[in-house]
Amino acid sequence: MTYPKAIGPYSAYRESGDLIFISGQLPLDPTTMEFASTDIKGQTHQSLSNIQAILKELGLQMDCVIKTTVLLADIADFAEMNEVYATFFSAPYPARSAFAVKDLPKGAKVEIEVIASKK
Repeated sequence: MTYPKAIGPYSAYRESGDLIFISGQLPLDPTTMEFASTDIKGQTHQSLSNIQAILKELGLQMDCVIKTTVLLADIADFAEMNEVYATFFSAPYPARSAFAVKDLPKGAKVEIEVIASKK
């Protein structure tokens, strides 16, 4: 499983002690660097799959995620995003913030960043 390379002057992730800081993941297919889908569910799935791929590369799983930040281009997409999000996590769920923003890079509908712990 691969993940998209950063589209700017930043790292896809950084480690600090037991914490992993994963930069906001757009719903880019790592092979084509294009959006994997045009709808919010498909885009949420791809963003979280990209996060999962980074964690896997580090020998970690989604249950290592302790905090997420979800950025939505339209807050009306919250419920559909949440449906997909719920399939990637189980109790105890990570802490989460979700915001509607004016615009996202490349016109994405969603961008998700996480903090994970190696413990």
